[in-house]
Amino acid sequence: QKMSPSLPATINIREPRWDQSTFQGRAKHFFMVTDPRNLLLSGATLEEARRVVEDYRAGTVQPGLTEDQLWRAKYIYDSAFHPDTGEKMILVGRMSAQVPMNMTITGCMLTFYRTTPAVLFWQWVNQSFNAIVNYTNRSGDAPITPGQLGTAYVSATTGAVVTALGLKSLTKHLPAIIGRYVPFAAVAAANCINIPLMRQRELKLGIPVTDENGNRLGESTAAAQKAIFQVVVSRIGMAAPAMAIPPVIMNMLEKRAFLKRYPYLNAPLQVGLVGLCLVFATPLCCALFPQKSSMPVGNLEPEVQDQIRKKDPWLETVYFNKGL
Repeated sequence: QKMSPSLPATINIREPRWDQSTFQGRAKHFFMVTDPRNLLLSGATLEEARRVVEDYRAGTVQPGLTEDQLWRAKYIYDSAFHPDTGEKMILVGRMSAQVPMNMTITGCMLTFYRTTPAVLFWQWVNQSFNAIVNYTNRSGDAPITPGQLGTAYVSATTGAVVTALGLKSLTKHLPAIIGRYVPFAAVAAANCINIPLMRQRELKLGIPVTDENGNRLGESTAAAQKAIFQVVVSRIGMAAPAMAIPPVIMNMLEKRAFLKRYPYLNAPLQVGLVGLCLVFATPLCCALFPQKSSMPVGNLEPEVQDQIRKKDPWLETVYFNKGL
């Protein structure tokens, strides 16, 4: 079955549908990728999307397939399969799980922040979830051993929990509203620890860099450093509205008679407020940087530059998947 005249072979579904050089284009792309409804799709729907995408890339298409259906299949495929390895990603590690998972975890972190055991437990839950997300959305296709993964997980979660407890002890004699911001400060600090540790293999061995057409040119640790820095900034930005706005609102509500009369509404209200913030913060902060990031060849390690110059002496820019 050759390409149908109604669906040209020139649609580049390896790239997002919208212009990724603009923030608006990236935001539209990530609103699709992080849509929580993608989690409800059946395995058969995911496999059908994979088949449509892989067939189209190979030059064949189902009769009657429209461009909108093709893009829909591409976004279903992107939401569930890793861009470098092609493997189906762990369900809770997918970006479409960010809103429901973070909404629950962050809401509980902000609700149960007063006692040390509660801080300890929810920071551990949060960092365990982050570790899964960081592993699932890593850049590159190099395998990671269970031992390396275990070491990274223990280091990342321990560092994050110790940070949270340290910050909590510093705020004992400060106003209550300051105490409410301990979870955010801990999460921001923990992201700076968790993401590099869970992706330490990339920092040691590098991530694949390509030319504009996706031809692999080598592996670069300089590209890995830039990728991980961008992801850390995005993740802190993602957490900021959800952890900064609800505490102010809840602090005001707790002084009113309504919440004193119905204290059991505290946690559901907190979770709902966090969810409202995350629905917008997650895609918008993912969109801060293009997923297909780039850097000048001159900024790569000298040996990688030499490797690239042998293949293409005039190449000025390389591209890489920064992860999410």
